[in-house]
Amino acid sequence: MFLGVVVLSTIAFFSVSGVTGIGSEQGGVGQMGPVGSGPDLETYRAACPDYKHYSIIPHRPFSEGPMGLPFQRPSIHCRTFSSPLVEKIIEDFTTRMEDKDLARIFENAFPNTLDTTVRWHVDGSQKMKHQKYSKGHHDEGKWEGAQSFIVTGDINAEWLRDSTNQLAQYQVLAKKDKKIHNLILGAINTQAEFVIEAPYCNAFQPPPPSRLPRTSNGQEDNVHPAYEPSAVFECKYELDSLAHFLALTNQFNQNTGSTAFLNKRWYRALETLLEILDAQAEPTFDPVTGAYQRNEYTFQRKTDLGTETLSLAGVGNPLNGGTGLIRSAFRPSDDATILGYYIPANAMIAVELKRTAAILKGAGKFDLAKDLHALGENVEKAVWEHGVVDHKKYGKVFAYEVDGYGSVIIMDDANVPSLLALPIMGFVEASNPVYQNTRKMILDKATNPYYLKGKFFHGVGGPHIGLQNAWPMSLLLQAMTTNNDEEITEALKLVRNVSHLGLIHESINVNRPMEFTRSWFAWANSVFAQTILDLAARKPHLLFGKDAKPYIIE
Repeated sequence: MFLGVVVLSTIAFFSVSGVTGIGSEQGGVGQMGPVGSGPDLETYRAACPDYKHYSIIPHRPFSEGPMGLPFQRPSIHCRTFSSPLVEKIIEDFTTRMEDKDLARIFENAFPNTLDTTVRWHVDGSQKMKHQKYSKGHHDEGKWEGAQSFIVTGDINAEWLRDSTNQLAQYQVLAKKDKKIHNLILGAINTQAEFVIEAPYCNAFQPPPPSRLPRTSNGQEDNVHPAYEPSAVFECKYELDSLAHFLALTNQFNQNTGSTAFLNKRWYRALETLLEILDAQAEPTFDPVTGAYQRNEYTFQRKTDLGTETLSLAGVGNPLNGGTGLIRSAFRPSDDATILGYYIPANAMIAVELKRTAAILKGAGKFDLAKDLHALGENVEKAVWEHGVVDHKKYGKVFAYEVDGYGSVIIMDDANVPSLLALPIMGFVEASNPVYQNTRKMILDKATNPYYLKGKFFHGVGGPHIGLQNAWPMSLLLQAMTTNNDEEITEALKLVRNVSHLGLIHESINVNRPMEFTRSWFAWANSVFAQTILDLAARKPHLLFGKDAKPYIIE
C-alpha cells in the first residue's frame, strides 16, 4: 500500500470543509449524522473535498499545546458516520488530558475511521431493491442484513486486516450504541462475503449493492486460483487476513455477547477459511514420496520490487512438512514472506480459532467447536516448537519466519500481527520470558535489522517503505506492551512530535521528521486511539495527571 513520500516543507494555516462521499443501496448515504437527508444533504455532499487532500492542510482551531496542532476532522456535514457516544468520549478525554497536543491527536484519530472511511453502510432494516446477488442455493442470503464497507483511508478498497483494526476501538461501545453495534455487525457480514468470494485475497472492491465505483490497483498480477477483478482489489494471500476476519467476530461477541452474525453466510465463510488453512498446511514435497506438490496458491507480479512477488514461479521458498504451521505467502505489510511459516500470523490464527470455538460451543455447535479448538491448540503448539529459537545475545526468542528445515528469519516489522504485538493479540502475557527476550531483541538496533534510528525519530520499520522510515505504529505497540512509565512517555512523545498534521502517518523518515508516507491512514489513527484508551485504564496518571482515576469504558 505504498503511495509515495510526502514532505511538509511549508504549512499553510487556513481551513476548508471536507471528506469523501459515500453511497448506499438506496442511492443515498449510510450514516451521516446531523445533516439529515434531502436537498441540503446533497448540497453538502457535493461540496465535500476528498479527505486525502483535506488531511494534508492544517485546519483551525489549533491545539493549545506548544505544537499548535490542527483540527483535522471533516465538517460534521461530511462525516461518513456519527455516534454521540464517540463524541462524549472525545470530550471526556480532551478536557482531562494534560498534554493538549496529544489530546488534539486523540480528537482527530479516535473518530477518524467513522469520520472518513465508512463508504457504505446499511443497517439491514430495508430489503435490497435488487435481489440479483442471490443466484442459487449457495448464494442464499448473500448481501442480506447489515453491511459495512470500510476503506483503509487513501485507497478506495477494504483490507480485511485494516478494517478489523480500524474498528477495534469502537468494539467496546457496541453494547451501548446501537448504531455502532449495527456498523460492526455489518462489517462482519461484509467480510464474510469477501472471504466466501475470494478467500486467498487481502483487499476488496466495493460490494455490488453499494453501487460505488471500482478502483484498479494498476498492477499486472498472475494469480491462482483466479479471482473476479470486479470484486477484488488485490489478491495477496496473507494468513493474518483470515485471522482478522475471526478477530472482528470474536471482539464483537466478547463486547456485546451477540451472536447475530451466526448465519448461513458466516458459517460458509468459516468453512471456506478452514479449507484454506488445511490447504496451506501442506508442505512443498510429499512427505511419503518426496515428490514436488505445487501449492494451489501462486502469485506473480510484473515488478522490479522483490518484496512484491513470490519466487520460484510464484510459489515461494520450500516449506517442510510435519510442523503443524500454516503457510502465509505475504506479510501484513503486503510484502512477500521469505520463509512462508510466518510466526506472528500463526500465533494470531491459533488465538482466534480458540476464541471462535468458544462462541460456537455456546451456540451448541459442539463438534465444530471441538475441531476449531483442536486446530488452534495444534497451531499454538507448533509456534512454540518451531517458532522459538536460541539467539546468541538474548537466549530463547520467537523467530519472525521459519521454513521447518531449520532456516529462520530474525527481525520484526511494524505491521500487526508482529512479534512485538504478541501480548496484544492474546498469544502470551507480556511478562512471558520468551516474549521479554524477543521484545529486547526487536528494540535493539544491533539485533533487529528493521529497528531504525535517526536524529529525530526511531522505531520499527520494515522493507515495505525502506531503510530510513520507521512506523509510529510500532512505538504505540511498544507503549501498550510495557508497564514502564518512562518508556511509555518517551514513545508517546516521539509519536506526538512527528504528527505535525494532528494525524498518525504510516511512516516517518528518522532523520527528516517532516517527510512521511500517507497523511490519511486510518489504521494508524485507530492504533493511536487504542493506545490512549489502554493508558487511560491502565496508566491514567500519564494522561490525566497525578492521582487520576482510571477511565474505563464498560
